Amino acid sequence: MPVEIGKVESDTQIPAETDVVVIGGGIIGASTAYFLAEAGQRVVLCEKGVIAGEQSSRNWGWCRSMGRDPREIPLMLESLSIWRGLNRRLNDETGFRQTGTLYICPDDEAFAKREAWLPYAKEHGISSVLLRGSEVNKVLTGAVPEWKGALHTPADGVAEPSLAAPAIARAAQRLGAIVLQNCAVRGLDMQAGRVAGVVTEKGRIRASRVVLAGGAWSNLFAGTAGVRFPQLKVLASVLRTGQTSEGPAIAAWGPGLALRKRLDGGYTVSSGSVIAPIVPDSFKFFSDFLPVLKQEWSGLSLRFGRDFFDEWALTRRWALDAVSPFEKVRTLDPAPSASSIALARRNLEETFPAFRSVPTAASWGGMIDATPDLVPVISEISSVPGLILSSGYSGHGFGIGPGAGRLTADIAAGKTPVVDPTPFRFSRFTDGSNPRPLTGF
Repeated sequence: MPVEIGKVESDTQIPAETDVVVIGGGIIGASTAYFLAEAGQRVVLCEKGVIAGEQSSRNWGWCRSMGRDPREIPLMLESLSIWRGLNRRLNDETGFRQTGTLYICPDDEAFAKREAWLPYAKEHGISSVLLRGSEVNKVLTGAVPEWKGALHTPADGVAEPSLAAPAIARAAQRLGAIVLQNCAVRGLDMQAGRVAGVVTEKGRIRASRVVLAGGAWSNLFAGTAGVRFPQLKVLASVLRTGQTSEGPAIAAWGPGLALRKRLDGGYTVSSGSVIAPIVPDSFKFFSDFLPVLKQEWSGLSLRFGRDFFDEWALTRRWALDAVSPFEKVRTLDPAPSASSIALARRNLEETFPAFRSVPTAASWGGMIDATPDLVPVISEISSVPGLILSSGYSGHGFGIGPGAGRLTADIAAGKTPVVDPTPFRFSRFTDGSNPRPLTGF
């Protein structure tokens, strides 16, 4: 495991029955289980590996409203409200700190793009402001280059990915949730055309509602229930520096560089680019993803290699009494891109010369699950009554995680949703809505 993750003790007894089964122990699944348990629902959280073992512990750790797709803003504001009181609420450490976030604008085009987003900030009461010229380096301590400007949001923050989901899962347990690690769900138990429970590698659990929060694995699991979920994966590569007091407190993103100060005194650093492995699903969903490929081309590289053959050999159908792919790969642990890590390191030292004497302590890769419009699905699946999908967070899932967990829990429990779930409906892929990423910012 490239990241040291907070420990969660697994429960030892698998119950015969519960109200809701949550599949997937990332921040979305853990948050969903927490809010279900808080609402008095009996809930079992099943994770094929360990809590936060994949992208939920490997991301940048940003909790930002700044620059969000307008469809996500209400949910993100709810999430930030939760983040700000979460340590106290859980009586545990998530690493959340209100540090502010910064999008650097190197030229007029980038400045105009960020300026175009400001009306959405004003509409929702977000405290984003545009900085110009030398104002940028007043908040970006230690930076040498001068830029056209930056979009600055003081009310945003960061949290610690290796701590947050485990802390939330532990709190869910204290509220009565059962957490089963190394317990893959092999498939749905369907009776009379609707969900009646799940079949895990450790036995069957009866439940009338199941939440699928499987991250990069959701498409594969959904397919076993006959659900076409257009989802692809991209590889993000990240490094961690040693401790230093010379860097900025604010989380910042600019051309070829993103960084966040960590709770341990080091920095999480990325080049900001991702690699899209070409796999069989790339052809299956090609028309779905073509618009976003065109829009995000500058920050995306395609790669054909072992990933294609690994997924080609992947079993798509299996008996519920047979070993599933989820048991064969407990943790999706891709190697980071050496070129992406080298680029991030070079840009870090050029922008912040003080880091030239700060070593790289570790690096890792993580697989981000994405949808064609870069907006998640948080929705019941009408063709599979009793199944709720919460996935496809497209690299935005960590910060929005607590709010998304609350919305998912509301849907699963039949409560009034905390925000309007319409933008996240699954039916947008089939009702002629022609979902596309928004452009212009």
